[in-house]
Amino acid sequence: MDSERIRQILESVKEGNTTVDTALQSLKVLPFEDLGFARVDHHRALRQGIPEVVYCPGKTDEQIVSILEKLTKQSHRALATRASASTAALVAERLPDVTYHQTARIIAVNGELPAPVHVPGAPGSCIGTVLVASAGTADIPVAEEAAVTLTELGSTVERLYDVGVAGLHRLLSRHETLMRANVVVVVAGMEGALASVVGGLVARPVIAVPTSIGYGASLNGISALLTMLNSCASGVGVVNIDNGFGAAFLAHRINQVPGYEG
Repeated sequence: MDSERIRQILESVKEGNTTVDTALQSLKVLPFEDLGFARVDHHRALRQGIPEVVYCPGKTDEQIVSILEKLTKQSHRALATRASASTAALVAERLPDVTYHQTARIIAVNGELPAPVHVPGAPGSCIGTVLVASAGTADIPVAEEAAVTLTELGSTVERLYDVGVAGLHRLLSRHETLMRANVVVVVAGMEGALASVVGGLVARPVIAVPTSIGYGASLNGISALLTMLNSCASGVGVVNIDNGFGAAFLAHRINQVPGYEG
């Protein structure tokens, strides 16, 4: 339930097209709906401008479908992350307008999450482009989780993949792409050095995403995480290992004109 949907209900009551009782029925699930196994947060779109996003691991397919059914009934749109192809197929059988982004492992129901704001400079409109860069091809699944999430949230995205420090000329050849980005999400495993390199080149926020890609001493992403946390470049923030979604959410927030209330 987002602010626009509530505004429509109130306007309908004001105009006499909806009774007070009917409006109350529509609003009764606020702030959450108890399904027994989950308390679906319908109030989140009002608080944050974006409905609750479903994290799939640990949930059964039926639980995921039920949560998405409840979310889309109130908000008409939803995202589910880290979803398998089989889960996506079941969701597509039960809900309309479902898209599965296989590399990103994201299910999108009924298109983009927020109502896009097209007025330049208006609160909630996007300031510029978010660049998602990956160090290696093996990092692409996490990078795609970030890129697809950003697109679904409403940010314009550019991709720059396989530009790690083992061949720095690949990154430097796209200097103009780096310079025009408003925010840069850097996804890297192994030693995670790409975030520091990018942070030293651009005058924009850099969000570093360590991945669990690498040989034994990479410790499933711990080495990359520690490298990024110890970056000598200014303006680099770090999210958790493999957390492309979290990086995208933060990047989109930075990329919005302040004052957005959903």
